[in-house]
Amino acid sequence: MPVSSQVGGQSQQQSQSAADEPGLALIAPPAAGYDEMLLPDGAVRPRYAAYQDWLQSRSADWMERKRAEADLIFRRTGITFSVYGDETGTERLIPSDVVPRIIDAEEWGRLELGLIQRVKAINRFLWDIYHQQDILRAGLIPADQILINQQYQVAMVGVQVPHQTYAHIVGVDLVRHNDGEFYVLEDNLRVPSGVSYMLSNRKMMMRLFPELFQTYAVRPVEHYPAMLLDTLNNASLQDRPTVVVLTPGPYNSAYFEHAFLAQQMGVELVEGRDLFVEDGFVYMRTTSGRQRVDVVYRRLDDVFLDPLAFRPDSVLGVPGLLAAYRLGNVVISNAIGAGVADDKSIYPYVPDMIRFYLGEEPLLKNVPTFQCRKPDDLAYVLAHLPELVVKEVHGAGGYGMLVGPTSSTEEIDRFRKVLIARPQSYIAQPTLSLSTCPTFVEEGVAPRHLDLRPFVLTGREIRIVPGGLTRVALRKGSLVVNSSQGGGTKDTWVVDH
Repeated sequence: MPVSSQVGGQSQQQSQSAADEPGLALIAPPAAGYDEMLLPDGAVRPRYAAYQDWLQSRSADWMERKRAEADLIFRRTGITFSVYGDETGTERLIPSDVVPRIIDAEEWGRLELGLIQRVKAINRFLWDIYHQQDILRAGLIPADQILINQQYQVAMVGVQVPHQTYAHIVGVDLVRHNDGEFYVLEDNLRVPSGVSYMLSNRKMMMRLFPELFQTYAVRPVEHYPAMLLDTLNNASLQDRPTVVVLTPGPYNSAYFEHAFLAQQMGVELVEGRDLFVEDGFVYMRTTSGRQRVDVVYRRLDDVFLDPLAFRPDSVLGVPGLLAAYRLGNVVISNAIGAGVADDKSIYPYVPDMIRFYLGEEPLLKNVPTFQCRKPDDLAYVLAHLPELVVKEVHGAGGYGMLVGPTSSTEEIDRFRKVLIARPQSYIAQPTLSLSTCPTFVEEGVAPRHLDLRPFVLTGREIRIVPGGLTRVALRKGSLVVNSSQGGGTKDTWVVDH
């Protein structure tokens, strides 16, 4: 039942803004799930205690005004995205919730160790499959799942990438189950996005609620662009490398982020037509003549990077870029061919990679996964479709998936036919009870399901800004958090006691 908060303990300014307004409705989370703020008996978790005291002194009307102000800030700064397949081409605002997600420092420390371990093993795996292929000879991963994978780039076999680092930037999607444990849902290595929303959310929250940052010792995230630039500089063998951000252009759904990161790092944002290759080196066209480029932080997929090596019809890439890369005259981040490690059919093997390359037990758990390419797994999936989440192995953004418990009989039947026709293209997982977090919505402060995407940077060392991007499913009961499917974002606080 909704419980109206009691307004009290306010400063004079707060009292004036909240006086005579109806209290804020606090809606209890589902009894069986894990809520980030509330314990099963309704008590507040220690990490949220100070925030709960603050929230009790606010009204629904006051919070609504703050949310409207947040939307206005985001619109004025151009924080929008476009949805592929939307014929109107309309750019949309990603809703940013004004209630933060809070993680205590001790728990974050455990997550950080697990993320570092995972990304270290993935980089070792990528080096191996393009060189010795020890893991394939050991039989831990079927060779055909790698060698005929559409993300595996034969042109990268034997290429010496600097520092043996393929994935400089990795976004790891985590979900908390009702057992309270975090599970890795997937790894994003091709062009992981969303960090601009993490940074924009923090800036917005500090502007709207400065008093909260005086109460809480919130670890900073604002230094991410400096860390990213340092990572990209360290990826090069040059002393003072020139770094650029390569974007597909303003029609890309994440173009805001491309421009934002280039501006924050103080480097040039370029399109393919701004670059050219000559004598095995990459150059950028400038008003003062050509300038050599040493590091390309690319935000487009492999197949569009070089029309001479991949898709000949690509107008987004740079002719000859692969040849310059193979010569070692330019660094591409993330490396060409790194996408094989974020293929969802390879994800189930990451715990084996950790044991094989590092000799350690995984610190973070995978979600149990059925590989539909295996006859026994396919039979189980077909028999339990209403209970499972089925994903396309190369899918992203919440497209090409089935959430069995929330799908109609007709949708399940259609997906069954697709699975039978192309089983190798899908994996399936149990429907996890994603944790909920209080979220300011129309009916009050209500529980909504969420995930977490920390961003892991690999340079001289592996570093992570504390927190990451929390994505939240704004529709009641929905488990799909993607912005393209109606989700929003939250600021993520890692707090010291």
